[in-house]
Amino acid sequence: MQERDIVNDVLSMTKASMQCYGTAISECSNQQLRSALQKLRDEAEQFQYQLYQIAEQKGYYTPAQNANQQDISQVKNQLNQG
Repeated sequence: MQERDIVNDVLSMTKASMQCYGTAISECSNQQLRSALQKLRDEAEQFQYQLYQIAEQKGYYTPAQNANQQDISQVKNQLNQG
């Protein structure tokens, strides 16, 4: 397995874990556990962003193009209407 594949796998797994943390946090009624899960999620987000930056620098990951202002306005309008 090449480094590129490993980095992309770790990015995917980290993204999935952040989604699981989000679900657990939203369903947690114990404040102490909720805080611990939020801390873990925040750490996972920081790790994911750092790894993403490395992947982008090495050419392992190409982000989507930035949306233009018209597209942004259109999405905002749709969300405000819904």
